[in-house]
Amino acid sequence: MTAATVQRARPSGFRISKRALPYLLSLPALLVCIGILIPFLTSVVYSFQRYRLSQPWARQFNWGDNYISFFTDPKFWNTLQVSLLYAGITVVLELLLGLAIAMLLQKRSTLNNFISIMLLMPLMTAPALAALMWKLMTNPGFGVLSYLASLIGLQDFRWASSPSTALLTVVLVDIWVYTPFIMILLLAGLRSLPTQPFEAAALDGVPRSFVFFRITLPMLTPYILTATLFRLLDSIQQFDIIYAMTQGGPGDTLTVFQVEAYLNFFQSTNVGRSAALMIILWAITYFLSNIFIKNWLRLRERARGQA
Repeated sequence: MTAATVQRARPSGFRISKRALPYLLSLPALLVCIGILIPFLTSVVYSFQRYRLSQPWARQFNWGDNYISFFTDPKFWNTLQVSLLYAGITVVLELLLGLAIAMLLQKRSTLNNFISIMLLMPLMTAPALAALMWKLMTNPGFGVLSYLASLIGLQDFRWASSPSTALLTVVLVDIWVYTPFIMILLLAGLRSLPTQPFEAAALDGVPRSFVFFRITLPMLTPYILTATLFRLLDSIQQFDIIYAMTQGGPGDTLTVFQVEAYLNFFQSTNVGRSAALMIILWAITYFLSNIFIKNWLRLRERARGQA
């Protein structure tokens, strides 16, 4: 039997056309996109309606009244202020702390690798569980942190139960949970930087401060922007930590967008207002992400031009 006969005898099997292959490979992404767009467009429709679950018979389009009412509602402006303040404080502090830890662990060694792995443990904890753990530790009656605070003269420190210290408390929890995320991104960036500029600076006796501000930071900027973008988008949408610790209180001290939308939906059953709040939050995150992505692309083009 010749080779040609054997080849003809083999089953042809299932073959995919070269023209159809790109569409087939992009099908999972298309399905994910559809799965995202359906609830998003549904929320957009709800945001233009006067819709309460307790009054389904009164459901009707109000064509933007939900959005217009926010501009005259002091509660909305407080929500916007608290959300931006919380996101700004957490991102700045986590970025500074994460960069400092990454610089300390930059040198590859068994000890540094072990420490970096151990520092990732808070990131593996669910934010809601971490918040409940911190709520127990800050309990004025039996919390270990309240006891330590009393040793340095802070008697009856109220932590999350006081309007003056509630923001500080949830920021501490957020820093404990998410600083390892920024640390590991910046550590990966530091270890991937080329060694030639640092070796040349060491041979010339360049001061460490000059090396850090003129060599390390400019080369690390794309990684810093990436870490900042991820954390900023996550912080401005924070819900788990704040709701688990304070339910948005005391009062409206920590009523961020996610908490306010949750309360509008599940307590007031106001679906339209809740959806409008989430669309506004989406618009803010879209605007901020565009700024960071444009700066990241500009830095990449500059790096290519210098190369």
